[in-house]
Amino acid sequence: MRLLPLFSLFVLAVGASGCSRVPAPDVIFVGGVVHSGVEGADPAGAVSVLAGRIVEVGSEEAIRSKAGSETQIIDLDGAHLYPGFTDSHVHLLGVGERELELNLDSVRSVEELVQTVADASRDLPEGRVLFGRGWIETRWPEARFPNRQDLDRVSEGRPVVLVRADGHALVANTAALSAVGLDLNNPIQPVGGRVDIDPSGVATGMLVDNAMGLVSRLMEKRSGPELEDAYETGGAVLARMGWTGAHNMSVPVEHVALLNSLSESGKLPVRLYNAVDGASAGDLTSDVFGQSRNGLVITRAVKLYMDGALGSRGALLEEPYSDRSGESGLQLSSKAETIELLREALKSGVQVAFHAIGDRANTLVLDWMEAAFTDLQTLPAARRDPRWRIEHAQILSPDDIERFAKLGVVASMQPSHAIGDLHFALSRLGSERLDGAYAWRSLIDAGAIIAGGSDAPVEKGDPRIEFYAAVARRDLTGFSTPEWRPEQAVTRTEALKMFTIWPAYASFRENELGTIEVGKIADFSVFSGDLLTVPEADILTVEPVMTVVGGRIVWSRNAL
Repeated sequence: MRLLPLFSLFVLAVGASGCSRVPAPDVIFVGGVVHSGVEGADPAGAVSVLAGRIVEVGSEEAIRSKAGSETQIIDLDGAHLYPGFTDSHVHLLGVGERELELNLDSVRSVEELVQTVADASRDLPEGRVLFGRGWIETRWPEARFPNRQDLDRVSEGRPVVLVRADGHALVANTAALSAVGLDLNNPIQPVGGRVDIDPSGVATGMLVDNAMGLVSRLMEKRSGPELEDAYETGGAVLARMGWTGAHNMSVPVEHVALLNSLSESGKLPVRLYNAVDGASAGDLTSDVFGQSRNGLVITRAVKLYMDGALGSRGALLEEPYSDRSGESGLQLSSKAETIELLREALKSGVQVAFHAIGDRANTLVLDWMEAAFTDLQTLPAARRDPRWRIEHAQILSPDDIERFAKLGVVASMQPSHAIGDLHFALSRLGSERLDGAYAWRSLIDAGAIIAGGSDAPVEKGDPRIEFYAAVARRDLTGFSTPEWRPEQAVTRTEALKMFTIWPAYASFRENELGTIEVGKIADFSVFSGDLLTVPEADILTVEPVMTVVGGRIVWSRNAL
């Protein structure tokens, strides 16, 4: 039996006592359509909130009658109110930095990239490294990665470092590589990384996964007010998009206290669930794991990496890439060390969020998690439901699909990856391996939970795009192919769950978040149209109207 939240018990107790002075709601939302997300429930006309919790869901007439003299009445003006949408995989700092740095996500060719570098270099003080992020070459007319010679043409000796959209590769110019002492003619290949070389064995300037660390000292890390500004900017972007919450991935341990502080001072509008970066996690019994005083920031997970990304051929595959014989990707974790860490996480009650994209990577993660789970029965009852996650789970062996539900592993997936990768995954993988690619339908049918996210700033981070991608399985122009397994699309109801109740489950809060029910926290995402019924293409034109966190409007397109 599901336990009722404490607030629900309070409401029931007040009613049972016969007390006639039930407090009036703080705020009621009327004049729209309320989609509770509760299985089988019809839409309602209004919802009321007291002390940040839902008091009543029902008809507008009934709920208006409970208003007091101090109750704020919000007219939705025909808009549709849903349980708060949660981005289950986002890099909040990266979202903020994208707004504040050289953003390359609109670049459409090598030549445009070169021109963008030339323009930005002119505006940058002499001696500064030019840093940018967001390029992706998969639909460029040149059909290749950029290289250091491209950048050398316009950089005039200034170091230039440009990170690919997936964050798993970068291109650096000759000045940058020389500044860190890389031997262009005989580059040493780091463990878990790759320095791309041309046919003559000379470095091209492309650094993949752990090889990116070779130029890390050139990348200026934000600190102090600049770091705060990036996080605040990222939070504002999420709220403006319609997200009420975010599962914040790969958080440096030293940033957790800052995130708690920013939230407590009202500078972060959305609810955060942090997964700290495994490389900096240290002691898993550390007091970094916990929550902010206002309860809006929870740090409970650790983020690990098994492989890289498909686009840069760092995803770890069982068989070589179809378009690069002899290359099968990169394994970034070692077995013995990682299983020891997994067992420590189980004992400490720390959730594991493990990055895995290729089919071999996903098999290894499931194998290692299963090995760690042999310790489950020795743990206290409260620790036997770890809800570990595989982040991305993009390319699966069909034999592994049922293992997610069997092991209780959450598939944390980003639907927009499927519409972006549509244009190159077939060449990387060949047709046969697409049977297990972005296999949402198969995972759900097998009983797995899918927590939906965006992976912003790798993708745009727009909930409408993610919702559309999940149900349409087409790119933003409506394009797809029969080979892209259209049967793996999900229903509208399932898509709603992917961004509401299933993220709540994935963060251990399904009793407080994810549906609009009495006693739950009042997190709402309000959109101009009905995501559950409008034509597929029109999902992309529905506009965010309002974002509500804990009963408080944190963003509205109209001044209130």
